[in-house]
Amino acid sequence: MESTPAVFAGTVFALFGAGLLLWTGARTAHREPVAYGARPVASAVLAGAAGVGALALAAWCFGQV
Repeated sequence: MESTPAVFAGTVFALFGAGLLLWTGARTAHREPVAYGARPVASAVLAGAAGVGALALAAWCFGQV
């Protein structure tokens, strides 16, 4: 019963991180801006780092189960 919140949080982090990485990759592949008004490389790196961070948090949450 105590593992249910960790599984829920891990799933949310995994879905968000994977979605963010897929979206960032698609925008970068089409040479479209990841964030309007920001430098393209900096915004892609920051969004990619946030996606990897979310996946790392998901792995940590699933490790707590």
